[in-house]
Amino acid sequence: MWSKLVKPLVKLNVKQQLILLFLIMISPILILNSYGNLKAEGILKRHVTNAYVELNKQNFTIINRDIETVNKISTTIIQNPLIQQLSTTNNEIVMDSFKRYEAIEKLLVSYSQGTGKDDVIYYSLYVYDPEDKYFFAPNFPQVKKAGVYFFSKEEEPSWFQSVVQQKGRGYLQFMDRLSAQAENNKTLTYVRAVNNIYRGEGTIGVLVVSKMESKISESLKSISLPDGEIYLTDMNNLVLASTISNLGDHIKLPEGAEAGDPEGIVDVITSDFIYVVNSNHALGQKLVYKVPVKALLQQQNEMKRVIQYITIAYAVFGLIILTYFWRSLMTPLQKLAFFVRKYEPGNRVPETPRWGSNDEVSVLITSTYDMARRLNGLITYKYQMELKQKESQLQLLYQQINPHLLYNTLESIYWKISLEGNAESAEMVKQLSKLMKISLSRGRELITLEEELEHVSAYIKLQQHRHDYVFRVEMNIDPDIKSNLIPKITLQPLIENAIIHGVKNMGEDGEIIITAWLEEDSILISIEDNGYKLVDFEAIMWILNEENPNPTSGYGIRNVNQRIHLHFGPEYGISYAARTGGGTQVIVKLPKSENQEIKGD
Repeated sequence: MWSKLVKPLVKLNVKQQLILLFLIMISPILILNSYGNLKAEGILKRHVTNAYVELNKQNFTIINRDIETVNKISTTIIQNPLIQQLSTTNNEIVMDSFKRYEAIEKLLVSYSQGTGKDDVIYYSLYVYDPEDKYFFAPNFPQVKKAGVYFFSKEEEPSWFQSVVQQKGRGYLQFMDRLSAQAENNKTLTYVRAVNNIYRGEGTIGVLVVSKMESKISESLKSISLPDGEIYLTDMNNLVLASTISNLGDHIKLPEGAEAGDPEGIVDVITSDFIYVVNSNHALGQKLVYKVPVKALLQQQNEMKRVIQYITIAYAVFGLIILTYFWRSLMTPLQKLAFFVRKYEPGNRVPETPRWGSNDEVSVLITSTYDMARRLNGLITYKYQMELKQKESQLQLLYQQINPHLLYNTLESIYWKISLEGNAESAEMVKQLSKLMKISLSRGRELITLEEELEHVSAYIKLQQHRHDYVFRVEMNIDPDIKSNLIPKITLQPLIENAIIHGVKNMGEDGEIIITAWLEEDSILISIEDNGYKLVDFEAIMWILNEENPNPTSGYGIRNVNQRIHLHFGPEYGISYAARTGGGTQVIVKLPKSENQEIKGD
């Protein structure tokens, strides 16, 4: 079914599809205009009512946000140390009490707020003071004034205990007067008990926010209803705030909006008014819209004309959009399609067309041309890299000839010196030849531990012959791990350090011990010397781990550590520590592996 509908659309070109899109966009407006003219009155009532329902929800949300803002501010005030440390039972001197009272008074005044003189709300704190510790404070609360008021048992406001019983939950409450001593002035208040949060028990007092009706009325007046009225009431329809001045009165709602007080929004359309009532039992509040039907009907003809104007404007706008897209979208895309069909990799790319804009089409065209140029560049780059790779391979073969030639020459010198009877010189040449052979390792980077130890033995013998060293070397190698792989020339720099910085001048007392063993899945190789010099291990670890160390120091051991990291990962490498009994110990950690190289000369 869907494919049958889509198939004819596929056959249309882009111009025809745009015209079809324009007709599809304008058709609903034409239909809506005709339908609205036929049933304007009924639809008007229902749609306007639905709009008022949504508006009512948003309005209620704004009011709750205002109340939540007051709640957050009251939380801030309650948590203030000045409030929490207030006590009417301590024995502080009068001057200290007066200073505390004055500081709290200033705090409450600072939180009294409003965008204008008509929507200012006032924060006041009512504290039970049975011993009259704060006798100097006024006890005549005023609606339009923030402050701290202390009262005795006889002066306790009628609402005080009911607020305390809410255990810190704030809520709106209408009051004819704030207390028996206060002026007779109606006000909507937000009341909340101030509990002691440090001791976890006891009530310090009650925070009262007066003139809440002015703040809420400002939110109500921000909604424009044609000759309508807005009320915020409690569940008994007592007016808490409104767009007209009837604070404290009861309003009467029609049947259907009153019965049962259902949770949520209900709307009732009578012959004279449209009622939208939003009930919230959790907050104990209702938001009521009362809109005269007559005012809406007077606007019916005007709305018809507005719909007609919107239809014409929408059609003209759609035509302008169609023309714009045809000129700014289709022409560049047609040229881009022509270029894409014509282009072949490697061919010259013409200059990128410029359309004088930075929209997505221009970005697409520029990116396509740039992509073609990059493709040409990659083709050229790949060709050049292949040439360089061949040159590098040839150069590597040339470089391998010289070390082999030197190794063969050393073998010839060894046999000649042996025939001449100079055994010690012959032995040195033989050890040097071994060093060259193992260093070449047929181009391998990884060799067996056995080969590396052979390289180390040759190096030690060469050093002993060269410098007449008489230090002792001991090797304790687990036979099972001799086939384990190790980067070549790993141990020689470490042993060289042990000789030069450890046992060089110790004569026969010098000792180097090389130990290798298997521990779980790792191979550990220890090189110990009994040298007597002090070693700065922190400096060594800095050389091993620092990203940019001094290149003139510690290059050998850093090179060894980095090569192990490159082959096996950062969890392997070398570490230095003091040797038990004196001297230095370096540990080489390698992974357990099997030698899979093919042995041979």
